[in-house]
Parts: sequence; C-alpha cells; structure tokens
Amino acid sequence: MHPANIGLPAVSSYCPEGRGQSDVSIIIPVRNADPWLDECLKSVLEQDFQGSLELSIFNDASEDNSLSIIEKWQPRLEERGITVVIGGHQSAKPRGVGYARNQAVEQSNGRYLCFLDSDDVMMPQRVRLQHEAALRHSESIIGCQIKREPASSTERYTRWINSLTPEQLLTQVYTSHGPTVIMPTWYCSQEWFCHVGKFDEGGTGVPEDLLFFYDHLQKGGGVFRVDQCLLQYRYHPYATTHSILEETIWAHRVSFLESRVLANWTTFTIWNAGKQGRKLYRSLSPANQKKVVAFCDVSERKIGKGFYTYEESEERPKPKIPVQHYKEAKPPFIICVKLDLTGGDFEANLRSLNLKEGVDYFHFN
Repeated sequence: MHPANIGLPAVSSYCPEGRGQSDVSIIIPVRNADPWLDECLKSVLEQDFQGSLELSIFNDASEDNSLSIIEKWQPRLEERGITVVIGGHQSAKPRGVGYARNQAVEQSNGRYLCFLDSDDVMMPQRVRLQHEAALRHSESIIGCQIKREPASSTERYTRWINSLTPEQLLTQVYTSHGPTVIMPTWYCSQEWFCHVGKFDEGGTGVPEDLLFFYDHLQKGGGVFRVDQCLLQYRYHPYATTHSILEETIWAHRVSFLESRVLANWTTFTIWNAGKQGRKLYRSLSPANQKKVVAFCDVSERKIGKGFYTYEESEERPKPKIPVQHYKEAKPPFIICVKLDLTGGDFEANLRSLNLKEGVDYFHFN
C-alpha cells in the first residue's frame, strides 16, 4: 500500500463522564511490568504537586506479579491523598498499549492527564511543573527533558529530544525519531485529549503514539517542552517500541509529510542522492515525484553520475532527475541526512546556506 493511502486513525468524540473531580490523573497502562513497577509507583507517591491527584492504572492481562504490586501500593498512595482507580482484564491475550491507555483515561476523573509508562520514573516536580505549563498552553501536548536508563543507550536520540528548539518541536515532526516530545512525558488537558480522540487500538505493531501525535497536530494542537529533566526513560529489550516495524513508521511519516508539506510546494529538492533520498523519492505519490527537480549531495561520485533514474513500470518512462552539489541546488529541500553523524560537517554545510527551517527545508532523516 502506498503511504498516502494509510492515513491517520479515525477519530470519534471521546469524553469520559465525571471528568474534573481531580486536578490531575496519572495514566499508566501495565503489561508484565514486575521488574519496574515498584520504582514507577514510588515516583507517583513522591510528587510534590499540591493539587488533587489520581492514579488511573489499567492492567492489560499481565501474567506476572504486576497486579499484586499495584494492590500493595494502593493503600500507601491513598494515605498520601492520591485516589487510586484500578481497571484491567485477564483474558487470554493482551489488547495492546493503545487500548490500555484508552481504558485508563476512560476510567479517570482528572481535568488534566499525565501519561506515564510502567517502566519509567518521574522526578518529584514533574506534575507540578507540567501542570503550570499546561495552564498556559491549553491546546498543547506538554513534554519535558529526559534522562535515559541506562545512560549509554540511544545517546543520539536523547540529545535530540532534549535539545530541540521551541520551533523545532513543530518542524522536526517528520524525522525517524517520532514525536518531538516522547509519549511517557505527555501532559495535556483531558478536554483536549477528548477533542483529538482515542489512541489507535490496533495492538502490536501499531505506532499509536505517533498516530495520536500527528492527529493532534492536524487538529491545530501545539507542542511545548518544560526544559528540565522530569523523567527517567528506560531502555530495555521488552519495550513495545521494538515491535513496530521501521517500514510502518516510514509509511506514516511519508503520508504526513505529503499532506502537511509537499501539498503546499510546487517543486523541491531532495538533499541526499544516496539510499535514503532515493527511498523517499520512490515512496512519494506520482504527483509529488513530479515535483522533485533535483537531488543534491556532497559526494563527487554521486554528483558525477549526473542524473538519477528510476523505472517504476513499463507504462511510465524513467524519470531523469539531476544530481547537484548542495551549493548549486535550489530550495526548498527535504533533507534525508541524519543529524549528529558527520562530526558537524553536514550541519555546517546547511548553516552556510542561511536558510530557515520550516520554510526553506524540513528534515526527513
């Protein structure tokens, strides 16, 4: 299926009854979280937020001791004044993280939602600081900076997520990294969540956070990051992220790029005449392929070939697209060069052109 035909998840009106009895509901989906759940729930207990807190937790057919751990923490949390709502099911198969999050939201009563994964840990000031930001940005997803656990995992990704400028939170939404504020840091009003709609409940292999994020942006939502480290984001081989194929993410990214950016351009240049640039070209709709006036690169070997050709079918003739040096190419650009991998050379080349991100170019790396 061509990426343009995948589209965004269907959205329906979704607003639980009883909303507003608590200031904030912390939303935690749980599936076999035994190794991490104690630390996660302890971080809920230690929040320094002075308003009313609720923990809404949904157990998605866990087969370990997750439910016992939740029940152990319930009286401690309630003694602290935190309302605890526990839902779940024990059917033969889990329904997936999208379903579990939706169920946790549906049973919650908070005016604001603070999303947390069961393998992550919040800093004590997280709810307080994100709540203050959400009051000022009512139609935004609020994120924060993170620290990775273990610290040596996904170092480039961690630098990226922590160092994006406020403008890049919106311009770099097409990259392979996914949402510019990661799902376990999300904080928003329940009213806005209801406006956007549910998470996709397709289960394993569905990037439900990316789809929700894209739909949020399509509805005019903003993105804001609290520039303090408020979450320990754990990396481990059992994370549901690993079940999502790179090609699935790629297809959704291309579809979103075509609808949000390329639909507004008459021509553009693909920066990278190598594998990733050519793959993007082949993934585009025929109408958008016709808008590609050139590839550009720094490689003398690639530039020396003169043209890129691609035979899609016998019915359609081969396109013959020039390959130019980046200094000779004309914006706007879709950039298919990964950041932070060339010792700063690519970034310096880009800066030398004095272009404006979000107008003259977008990253699709």
